[in-house]
Order: sequence, then structure tokens, then C-alpha cells
Amino acid sequence: MNIQTRIEEKLINHFLPDYLEVINESHKHNVPQGSETHFKVVLVSPSFVGERLINRHRAVNAVLKDELADHIHALALHTYTDSEWRGLYGGAPDSPACLGGMKKPAQSVSA
Repeated sequence: MNIQTRIEEKLINHFLPDYLEVINESHKHNVPQGSETHFKVVLVSPSFVGERLINRHRAVNAVLKDELADHIHALALHTYTDSEWRGLYGGAPDSPACLGGMKKPAQSVSA
């Protein structure tokens, strides 16, 4: 199992997130191709309600202690409660309106 998948599984199991994004940013650094050493984590969880930012980060670091000790060189953390996330980003964008399965008729081109 790769490092990114391990990070995702551990965070899902521990924090039961409303939203989780784990991004491998290793390609932005001077490391061999395919490395898994630099990550950004965006984590929205109800367990962060009432917690200071430092405690949120400590909790994530505790869950990922083995990966941090042996594999991860850098970990950027962005931790939010649901209300913080919605305040910043407004939630997920709406889907586009459905055309009811109808395609626009092809327009003829006159010569």
C-alpha cells in the first residue's frame, strides 16, 4: 500500500471526515520521480469543533506518527470544522442544470 493511501485510510478511520483531500506534492520538490515525501492534507471533521488549531494539528500528527517518522518529509495541514469550511468555501458547488437528456440539434452550415 502506498503512503498516500495509508494517510487517507488512517485519517478517515480516526476523524470520520466530512471532507478529506490528500495531495502528494512531492513532484514540486527535489526528490526522485514517484516519491511520496511531501503531502498537503485538507481535513474537515466534526472532531475539530471547539479545538484550537494547534490541537487539531497535534491530533493529525499523532495519527500519522509512523508515516512522519519513516516516510513523510513535509506535511501541510489545513484543518477545519464544517462551519469554518462552509464559511470559507460555501460548501460544494451546485451541479449544472440538466438538459433532460436532450442534445442541441446540429446546426447546418451553408456554403
